[in-house]
Amino acid sequence: MHELGITQNIVTIAAEYANGNPVKRVTLEIGQLSAVMPDAIRFCFDVCSQGTPLAGASLEIIETPGLGRCRRCSREIALDVPFGVCECGCQDLQIIQGEELLIKQLEMEDVCV
Repeated sequence: MHELGITQNIVTIAAEYANGNPVKRVTLEIGQLSAVMPDAIRFCFDVCSQGTPLAGASLEIIETPGLGRCRRCSREIALDVPFGVCECGCQDLQIIQGEELLIKQLEMEDVCV
């Protein structure tokens, strides 16, 4: 399960960005064609965030659908897998959406000094 390593990296990056401040919510964007399983990330998140500023934070995942553009006719087509066939018969598609794995937002607690 490579999602464990990916989740550890997400937590590390987010914790560095939080600079020690407690995080309330993490929002990720995961593309449908990224080969990352959102449910596995959810499963690993609580364990990976223990002992970090993300401990107890909620995790929101936005799943981005796959989208390709035909290199012959420029038509955009929905993709469930990273390959396909355009209506014009062309198989040469450029993936334009769906491979993302982004930390979109960190919501941090207000810290008064």
